[in-house]
Amino acid sequence: MSADDHGFDVSPERTRPPRRRPARRLSDLFAQLARDAGDHVSIAEISDALGKRSFAPLLVLFAAFNLLPLPPGASAVLGLPLVIIAGQMVLGSRTAWLPSVISRRSLSADQFRTVMDWVLPRLVRLEQVIRPRYWPFWRRQGDRIIGALALVLAIIVTLPIPLGNWLPAFSTALLGLALSERDGILLAIGGAVAVASMAVVAAVIGAAGFAGQAALGMLF
Repeated sequence: MSADDHGFDVSPERTRPPRRRPARRLSDLFAQLARDAGDHVSIAEISDALGKRSFAPLLVLFAAFNLLPLPPGASAVLGLPLVIIAGQMVLGSRTAWLPSVISRRSLSADQFRTVMDWVLPRLVRLEQVIRPRYWPFWRRQGDRIIGALALVLAIIVTLPIPLGNWLPAFSTALLGLALSERDGILLAIGGAVAVASMAVVAAVIGAAGFAGQAALGMLF
């Protein structure tokens, strides 16, 4: 330990700025939610547990719900929170908000843990290769740009297109992870998957329109 001329301690240990605690990864947050789940887990409880600035985790979570094999029409309900969250990102909101009709909805603890059992192993494998690198945006600029792309994808997720919601939901999850970790490479991959998913959906809609016109031509 050393001292200056006035007797104050100026040792390196005292003058060094405190180290910043690394942020918890999404897999840790989701795993804790699964462990602490009571009888039911509401959307409001999930949002509160993820923190005030929970855009990226909520994008990943609701996108993951849409990746599961669900009954027809479920994507129209589960895609709506994605639309709302992405819309708030585009508007530059600082905190995520969901209307009470959505935030009050809940899953049983067993249902939530079943979802997490599917999500967590895949999320952990992704987190092993992603890290902060090559992030192209300054401060919160990336939130709006990623939010705009996620909004388009979320709208596609809600459309009643057979098997048309999986790729948009997958790309939304990648974009949410990229935003959470500030990983520019994952952002590029998520953007490429987003473009591919839009092309696939456009092709499906175009083929359906062509088939409908052909059928009408045969009838009339």
